[in-house]
Amino acid sequence: MKVALTTLGCKVNQFETETMEGLFKQRGYTVVPFEEKADVYVVNTCSVTSLGDRKSRQIIRRAHRENERAIIAVCGCYAQVAPKEIEAIEGVRVVLGTKERAHIVDYVEKAMQEDGIQGTITDIMQAKTFEDIPLYDSPERTRAFLKIEDGCQNFCSYCIIPYARGPVKSRLPEHVRREAEKLVGMGFKEIVLTGIHLGAYGRDLPGHVTLADACREVLQVPGLKRLRLGSLESIELSPELFALIREDERFCAHLHLPLQAGSDRVLHDMNRHYDTAEFARLIEHVEQEVPGVAISTDIIVGFPGETEEDFQAGLAFVDRMNFARMHVFPYSRRTGTPAAARRDQVDEAVKKERVHRMQALADRKSQEFHESFLGRTMRVLFETERDGVTDGLTDNYIRVYTKDPVKCGDIYEVQLDAIWQDGILGHLPGARK
Repeated sequence: MKVALTTLGCKVNQFETETMEGLFKQRGYTVVPFEEKADVYVVNTCSVTSLGDRKSRQIIRRAHRENERAIIAVCGCYAQVAPKEIEAIEGVRVVLGTKERAHIVDYVEKAMQEDGIQGTITDIMQAKTFEDIPLYDSPERTRAFLKIEDGCQNFCSYCIIPYARGPVKSRLPEHVRREAEKLVGMGFKEIVLTGIHLGAYGRDLPGHVTLADACREVLQVPGLKRLRLGSLESIELSPELFALIREDERFCAHLHLPLQAGSDRVLHDMNRHYDTAEFARLIEHVEQEVPGVAISTDIIVGFPGETEEDFQAGLAFVDRMNFARMHVFPYSRRTGTPAAARRDQVDEAVKKERVHRMQALADRKSQEFHESFLGRTMRVLFETERDGVTDGLTDNYIRVYTKDPVKCGDIYEVQLDAIWQDGILGHLPGARK
């Protein structure tokens, strides 16, 4: 039997798809690309934006056209918050939310024997424990994502995710280390810790466990070359984390700290728990604690009630920040959230124009950040090779390309010479480190 899996959305979703892929392999299924004809299609959906919903529906319909007899299983955030919409799509036979994925093969095989829709949507708000599904084998990448937390209790006014993922649920520290050891044993050099609300890791565990504790567990694994963190809230950075980043060269100097808006009024309406002055102080502190750190961020444009004055304030604030990378999103109305019910929605044409202006600033900030490292020599973990050019990442997340002979999966000292494509072209000044 052939199974094809695809993922929409975040790195957490990507990790979860890899665990489900392992469950099918354990049962003897052959995994094939999603574009090929398969007996089973698994679509792991995203519902952060309405675009994610639409893409999920399109992919489901495409799978059905590819093989009308196939079992189509749909899971993830969109399935959790709108299961009836998923069930109504022709060809769908299994619907799971953001739990019960450990049993996806059972539901698929039940669907092969019985008519109707199989699966279950649990009350995610009552879920209290982390769904710990160990990885079965090695994903074909240099960096490995390791999910250690699920759920969020921030309830930002625009966000559907707390309703899709439920409260904070943390992987036990000893299980974090177990999976990290497995990944390093598979040959991975870098591990990226991911979660829906990563900075909240440990809040649900006894004994005052924190994200720093999970990091220590991973850093104790022999053979690990790099540890990187997924998205964090700026107000959740702890002295313990800073100490680890400073003291252990394997801890990457790269932090993704979502700002979301550069206007205090908009931040308040979003139910974000800081203002621009506090965010700026935190960023200044990060830059002092970790010299050369890359700080990336998220910006939502066109939130309900956002005036041109608010937007201009956001542009000015962002321009003062030394962001290495910015992900710019137009506000997407999500049914069931407080922001969706507001009557002062921003016109789509206005949102589009503001996104264009903010993205232009984002491109300039990224260019300035990259240029500030020209002439330096930095350690690069190379990942992929194509047409005689190999690329990889510095610890502060600069994409580096080289035409010199290097081996993917190894770390080299590289001199950064010139801006090239989405990163920097460099050369090896000497022997491999």
